[in-house]
Amino acid sequence: MQERLQKIISRAGICSRRKAEQLLLEKRIYVNGSIAAIGEKADITKDKVSIDNYILTNNIECRVILLNKPSGVICSCRDTHSRETVIDLLPNKYKKGMYPVGRLDKNSRGAILITNNGLLTYQLTHPSYDHKKVYEVLISGQPTNGTLSLWRKGIKIDGKLTKTALIEILAKKGSNTLLKVVLTEGRKRQIRKTAAKFGHSVIDLNRVEIASIKLNGLREGQWRELNQEEWHLLLK
Repeated sequence: MQERLQKIISRAGICSRRKAEQLLLEKRIYVNGSIAAIGEKADITKDKVSIDNYILTNNIECRVILLNKPSGVICSCRDTHSRETVIDLLPNKYKKGMYPVGRLDKNSRGAILITNNGLLTYQLTHPSYDHKKVYEVLISGQPTNGTLSLWRKGIKIDGKLTKTALIEILAKKGSNTLLKVVLTEGRKRQIRKTAAKFGHSVIDLNRVEIASIKLNGLREGQWRELNQEEWHLLLK
């Protein structure tokens, strides 16, 4: 049965009908490979409806889970070495078709989103969307003002300049320093590599916020499912 695209997209849990209209105006919705127009209809059981590079699938209930990942747990759906993964921390009914969004290395802890929503994954991981991620990072030693200034401006890591970052000293912990680090990109082990460039090692790395979603008292190993209003805010 043919239905308006706004209704199809809203029912799939992607965004509101009003937001779907905006996506149509931005020419980001396609039907069978052609740019869709306001008022256009489609049959989700026969037509290929896509937003950016994400193809809508019929009759799949979208879920988004916020997990406070403990250190030592792998950000993966499965691990060939039988190490514990973030999916292992979820009840069985939430495991099928779910995968972590982005990365948080084994020795780091904190906020990670897990979903079966491909569009959300695309928008949270694609560099053009600039979603912020907030970390509390304990480093060895005490960085100079010059170090913090260079870190904020960006330095070359693996041959590529990092984006500007917000760096703030939260506290001195004996001979170590607790920093607040805000990034809008998610390169592999970026904070650890940057700290090492300046002669500091990372003692503890805790992500406390990802794309406006905060842990807010969620304990390590605990999780909660986001409501539609929360994860619609993640979709630009």
